[in-house]
Amino acid sequence: MTDTAIPARARRPRARKPALATKLRPRQARAQDTFELILETAGQLLERIGFEQLTTNLICEAAGLSPPALYRYFPNKYAVLKELGDRLMRAQDDEVIAWADAGGLAGDTFEDRLAKTLAIHERMVAIQRDFPGGLAIGRALRAVPVLQDIRFRSRDMVAAHFLRHMRELYPATDPRRLEVVTRMTVELSYAAIEMVVEEPDRDADIINREVCLLFAHYFATFS
Repeated sequence: MTDTAIPARARRPRARKPALATKLRPRQARAQDTFELILETAGQLLERIGFEQLTTNLICEAAGLSPPALYRYFPNKYAVLKELGDRLMRAQDDEVIAWADAGGLAGDTFEDRLAKTLAIHERMVAIQRDFPGGLAIGRALRAVPVLQDIRFRSRDMVAAHFLRHMRELYPATDPRRLEVVTRMTVELSYAAIEMVVEEPDRDADIINREVCLLFAHYFATFS
């Protein structure tokens, strides 16, 4: 088929993905302050106006910076949000991995397992609530295609870590089943945390407890 036979729509080049990499990591104290100010301001604006309305010009205006000061570190607003998303995911991942390594997935009784699971779930909610722009960042990581990989990487890393512990706890269980279980557990946890964070006045305690009861009952079926 010749080029002239290809419909114009088919020949149209795909939109380029925006650059996500941070251009420069600050080393000096003053530069670090500017870097952190950009991120803190972006987080606050995200909470107020959302991702769609956020622009680098608004970040600069709110932070009292010139555009070149921001572009020294970030090529666009997507890169700013990627940095925020990486930090939020890392804060939660570090906490939940430490919990798992300390025996969070194990327990001598049903009540013990439930209490441990509820404690880490409440801690995950607190981290996202306290993080500047945490609610808006979570929404963007789900809704903006170029940013979704941040969440997927976090999910897969935590699930892989859980899998190692689950195989030790339940050596007689089919490893393929455990692999699916750990991914499901992480996904359901994300969903419940998002419900609680996005609707803080609607049954947050009940949602936390119910999803943890679900996990505790489910894990009690393993041998």
